[in-house]
Amino acid sequence: MQTIPAQTGQPLSADSTSHPRGLYLLFATEMWERFSYYGMRAVLVLFLTKAMMMDKAFASKFYGGYTSLVYLTPLIGGYISDRYWGNRRSIMTGGLLMALGQFTLFFSASNYGPAETHALSHWLLYLGLGVMIVGNGFFKPNISSMVGSLYSATDKRKDAAYTIFYMGINLGSFLGNTITSLIGDKEGHPEAFRWAFLACGIAMLLSVVVFNWGKDKHLHTPTGEPVGLTPAQSGGVMGIYALLPVLLAIILGILWLDSAMFPTIAPLLGVAVIGIAFMIFSDKSLSGADIKGIMVIFIVSFFVVFFWAAFEQAPASLTFFADEQMDRTIFGYTLPASIFQNLNAIFVVVGAPLMAMVWTALGRRGAEPPSPLKMAIGLGLLAAGYLVMCFGVTNLQPGVKVSMFFLVALYFLHSVGELCLSPIGLSLVNKLAPVKFASLLMAVWFLANAAANYLAGYMSSLYPDPKSTGPAPQILGYQITSLYDFFMVFVVSAAVAAGLLFLISGKLAKMMDARNYPAPTTQA
Repeated sequence: MQTIPAQTGQPLSADSTSHPRGLYLLFATEMWERFSYYGMRAVLVLFLTKAMMMDKAFASKFYGGYTSLVYLTPLIGGYISDRYWGNRRSIMTGGLLMALGQFTLFFSASNYGPAETHALSHWLLYLGLGVMIVGNGFFKPNISSMVGSLYSATDKRKDAAYTIFYMGINLGSFLGNTITSLIGDKEGHPEAFRWAFLACGIAMLLSVVVFNWGKDKHLHTPTGEPVGLTPAQSGGVMGIYALLPVLLAIILGILWLDSAMFPTIAPLLGVAVIGIAFMIFSDKSLSGADIKGIMVIFIVSFFVVFFWAAFEQAPASLTFFADEQMDRTIFGYTLPASIFQNLNAIFVVVGAPLMAMVWTALGRRGAEPPSPLKMAIGLGLLAAGYLVMCFGVTNLQPGVKVSMFFLVALYFLHSVGELCLSPIGLSLVNKLAPVKFASLLMAVWFLANAAANYLAGYMSSLYPDPKSTGPAPQILGYQITSLYDFFMVFVVSAAVAAGLLFLISGKLAKMMDARNYPAPTTQA
C-alpha cells in the first residue's frame, strides 16, 4: 500500500500511483460503522437464544429477516440520495439513526427475558433493529458509491481502491467482533450483552464524527470538484425527513409480520427485483452498451446470492456449531463462541494486499482473469470450505467435540473466496453503472445480499438440533439428520453456482467490454 502524499491543495492526478485522501476518510468512516454492525451481529443470535429465550430456528429466521432488510433498504436510500439528498446528507443521517438503534438495543438488553414476561424488552429489540435498518439504507449504498467518485472513469486504480476500502470493512469487523465477544459473550451472564450494544453505539457515533470532520476537505473528484453534494434543484430535501417515521413504521411492520406471522420479506424481494429492473431498463436514454453492462450487474448479482447465503452462516449456524460442538479450549481458556467470526476479518485484512499484488502481477503479464471468473473462483473456494467441515463432522459421535482446526480452515478458504468476489463485485458495479443510476445499481448489489441473508436465515433454521424430538428438517426432499448432511447442502449449492458462472464468464466479459472500461490492473 502506497503512503498518502503530502497535501498540496491540488487535485490528485489520475495517473498518480498513490490514492486520494478521500479514500482513507471513507476507509475510517466505514471502519467504525462496520465495527458497529459486525460487533452487534456477532452476538445477536446468542443474545436472542440465551437472553431473549428464543429457540434456534426462530432466532435464525429472525436474524435472516433483520439482515435481509439491512440490505434491502439501500434501494430506498440509493433512490433518495440520487434525487434528493446526495451522498453526504444520506451518510450523516443514516449514521445517526444507526447509533440511535444501537443505544435502543442497549436498553432492551438491560431488561432481558422471554416475551411472555418481558414484552417491553422485545418491543425495544424490534424498535432498535428497525431504526438501524432504516439508517443503514441511507448509509451503505452511498459510502460505497463515493469511493468510485474519487477516481476518473479511466483510472485503473479502482479495483485497488475497493480492495483497500474492503480492508477498512474487515478491520472494523475485527475490532467490533473482538470487543463485543469479550465484553458481551460471557457464558452464564446474559446481562453482559448490553455492554456489547453500548460499545457498538459509541463506534457508530465515531463514524459520523470522522465523516463530518473530513468530508469538505477530502471528498472531491480528480479535478477538484466536491462529490456527494445535494443534487441541484432536488426539492423536497426536508420533506424526506418527515417521511422517516413512516418508513420506520413500515419496516417494523414487515419485520414483525415476517418473524411472528407469515413470510413477508421474500415477496418484497421479488417485487424489488422486478421494480428496479423496470425502472432502469425503461429509461430510453440508455445506450446498448449501458444495457449490456447493467445486465452483467444483474447476472453476477444472482450468483452472489449463493455465495452470501452460505457465507453468512458465520453469525448463525456456525456460531451455534462453535458454541455446542467445537472444542474451544486453548491454554486452559475457553474462547467465546462468537469470537471465531473474527477469523474472517483477520484473513481478509492480511490477505487483501496480497490478493491485490496477485492481480497486479497477473495484469502485467496479461493473464488477469476477468471479474466474473474471479467471482467463480470465489464460489469454488466457498464450496471447498464447507467440504473441509464435512470431513470434520463425518461419523461424529454424541458428546464428542470437533477440533477448532476445521472451522479455522473453513474461514480461511471463505476469506480468500470473499476477496475474489466481494471487492471485485463492488468495483464491477461502479465501473458498469451509468452515472445517473450509480447509487441505485450499487443498491442492486446489496439487494442480492438481502436475498442471500434471508436465505441464510432460513438455511440456518435447518441446523440439526440434537435435543430436538421433532422430525428432521429437510430441503427439496433432502433430509438433514446430521451436521454432515447440513454442511453438504452448502458444498453442492456453491459448487454448482461456481461451475455455471465459470461457463458463462467469457460471455459476460465480452458484454462488459462493450462499456469500454479499462482492464482491471490492480495497484495497491
